[in-house]
Amino acid sequence: MAKYLLLKHYRGAPPAVNDVSMDQWTPQEIEDHVQYMNDFAARLQETGELVDSQALSPEGAFVRYDGEGRPPVTDGPFAETKDLVAGWMAIDVDSHERAVELAGELSAAPGAGGEPIHEWLELRPFMTEPPTITE
Repeated sequence: MAKYLLLKHYRGAPPAVNDVSMDQWTPQEIEDHVQYMNDFAARLQETGELVDSQALSPEGAFVRYDGEGRPPVTDGPFAETKDLVAGWMAIDVDSHERAVELAGELSAAPGAGGEPIHEWLELRPFMTEPPTITE
């Protein structure tokens, strides 16, 4: 089994085929999209492939250590949110091919007009071993 992270982005990925911002969707379109996501997660829960998933708020800040005895430094909120992650799903699957298959299926969640979004999702494997350094 291999773990992967499926990342949904607010902006920053190539445009989706059905590239209508969610703030322009009808309440029913939003409800249908959320139901698709919930059904997808439930199905993966049944097969044992779902580790966890969460939607994320667009608010956030960078935080950095600023030295012993000093409070962490924060930067934000940001004027641009193009790099923020909208949500994520961690999956545990038998192969990279299965991870790609599931990402493709999730990309077909309905959006405006009830049509599949065909959005780009970022698929990242979990690191299983620390990198080795060779000279």
